[in-house]
Amino acid sequence: MNDQDWLAERFEANRSHLRGVAFRMLGSSTEADDAVQEAWIRLSRTDTTDVDNLRAWLTTVVGRVCLNMLRSRKTRRESSMDTHIPDPIVSPEEGMDPEQEALLGDSVGLAMLVVLDSLAPAERVAFVLHDVFAVPFDEIAPIVGRTPAAARQLASRARRRVQGAPVPDVGLEGQWAVVAAFLAAARDGDFERLLAVLDPEVILRSDGGAARPGLTTTVRGAQTVATQALAFRRLADTATRVLLNGIPGGVAWAPDGSPFSVVALTVKGGRIVAIDILADPDRLGELDLTVVAR
Repeated sequence: MNDQDWLAERFEANRSHLRGVAFRMLGSSTEADDAVQEAWIRLSRTDTTDVDNLRAWLTTVVGRVCLNMLRSRKTRRESSMDTHIPDPIVSPEEGMDPEQEALLGDSVGLAMLVVLDSLAPAERVAFVLHDVFAVPFDEIAPIVGRTPAAARQLASRARRRVQGAPVPDVGLEGQWAVVAAFLAAARDGDFERLLAVLDPEVILRSDGGAARPGLTTTVRGAQTVATQALAFRRLADTATRVLLNGIPGGVAWAPDGSPFSVVALTVKGGRIVAIDILADPDRLGELDLTVVAR
C-alpha cells in the first residue's frame, strides 16, 4: 500500500465523523459533503509526516472549510439569518438509517438548526467544535483567527443563544400523538382543539414557497398560528408522515406527484413549539425524498 492509498483509507475511516462535524456547522448534508471533499483534497496535497493525530487535523481542516462556506453564505443571503430554514434530512416514519443517525448524532432538529443559523460564522464554528466535538480552544483559535480567550467568548455567546432552542420531547410516540391531534384539528377547522396542542409562544416559519422564494416569514403565538390552520389542511389530507432531522413531520404532495411542501413540527412539553415549512420548489428539488416518495 502506497502513502496515498494509506491516506485514503485513514480518511474513509474518519468520513462519518467529518460529515457530522460539517453538518452541524452548515445545516446542509449537500454542503457538508462538499466540505468533506475539500478536506480530502487538502489532505491529499499535504505532507502529513508531522501530523500525530490525523482525526484532529482533519477536524480542524473541516472547521476552516466550513467557516469560509458560512462567511460566503452570509454574504449571498438576502433574507435574515434569523429566519433561514435549513435543509432537513428526510427519513421514513419508521426511523433513520445508521448513516443518518451518525450524521445527526444527538438530535439536531430544524428548530435547533435555525438557532445555529442565526449565529455569526465564527461563533457557530467555535461552539460546534468545542461544545459538540470537544476541540480545545487552543486549536480553535487559529481557525477563527482569534486568541484562545476570544474563541472561548465566541463559544460562550453561541451557547447562550443555543440554550434557548427548544429541545423536543423524548419519545417519538408521544410526539406523533401531538402532531396527529394538530393535523386532525386542522383538517376539521377546530380552532379550540388547535389551541390545545399549540404552545402559547409557538413559532411558525415558512420560506415563502413558489410565490415568494427566499422570503422567509415568521409568525408567533398560538392564536395567530391557529388562524392559519387552513394552510395545513392539504398537509393533513395528503401528507406522508416522515422524520425530519429525527422529529415528526410530513411531505405534502401536489396532484402531479411532486412535493408541495415539507413541514417539521417540534413538540416540547406535549405541545407544538415550532413549525418549519419548506416549500420553495428549488430547495425541495435538492432534498432526497426517494425514501418517502409516493
